[in-house]
Amino acid sequence: MKKILVIGATGQIGSELTMELRQRYGGANVVAGYIQGAEPKGELRESGPMELADVTDANVLAQVVKAHQIDTIYNLAALLSVVAENKPKLAWKIGIDGLWNVLEVAREAGCAVFTPSSIGSFGASTPHVMTPQDTVQRPRTMYGVTKVTTELLSDYYSLKYGVDTRSVRFPGIISNVTPPGGGTTDYAVDIYYSAVRGEDFVCPIQAGTYMDMMYMPDALHAAISLMEADPTRLIHRNGFNVTAMSFDPEGIYAAIRKVVPDFKMSYQVDPLKQSIASSWPDSLDDSCARNECDWKPQYDLDKMTVDMIEKLKARL
Repeated sequence: MKKILVIGATGQIGSELTMELRQRYGGANVVAGYIQGAEPKGELRESGPMELADVTDANVLAQVVKAHQIDTIYNLAALLSVVAENKPKLAWKIGIDGLWNVLEVAREAGCAVFTPSSIGSFGASTPHVMTPQDTVQRPRTMYGVTKVTTELLSDYYSLKYGVDTRSVRFPGIISNVTPPGGGTTDYAVDIYYSAVRGEDFVCPIQAGTYMDMMYMPDALHAAISLMEADPTRLIHRNGFNVTAMSFDPEGIYAAIRKVVPDFKMSYQVDPLKQSIASSWPDSLDDSCARNECDWKPQYDLDKMTVDMIEKLKARL
């Protein structure tokens, strides 16, 4: 039976990933790692073990891995794109110095490691339509710089030390459980909250700006299925392009109006978010993930929209 540590278990992805892993492998086998001041609550706290696991403290990480006999680490510690641009030094400390600690602990303990990359690892000089798996990556944001470094450092530990490192390049992730926390694609979450609350939505991204997106259930599936994939099939490791849909603000607005006909949206473009969004791909080619680890999304824009609104109505 696997013994798993999720670092960043109270974050947007981590909170749902931890619960999904506990359902698959048993609550006692999945440790929710958290940082001071962000302790697990509710079901996340009650359904399995939890430990302080700050990536900036290698000794604490090593103790947790040893105490729970961890063999797989999902390292989700990072600042999101907009926050990272405002706090670049902290973004590097968490994203790269922290990753180094995780990889060193994994090397010594023989753990597999998943550390997500992002579409933010691409830049303005990257082909924007059907962005290839292997292409130029020259981001101009600290978030993007840390994600490219994540991919390279993870590959280095795989090649030099044999650490089983794997990652996907997540697009924007849309969740009905955890509120957004400072990402460029967060408008695609906020817009559903406004629709369900009967509020008009003011969009910070200009019309015609396409970005890849994914519903949270597919994001969880992408991470777990990659970690469960036969390693002999993996030509790539860090990180796979994965996507489920690509749309601009007008596209998601139209999808929501099919369910909420009176919904209204206007624009007030945020210059920082727009500059980041404009440098990212319009669409990704994820054929390598489909061929090497049988990746296939379950949700398109319309199916996701119906489910998002239904779940948010029940909760809000």
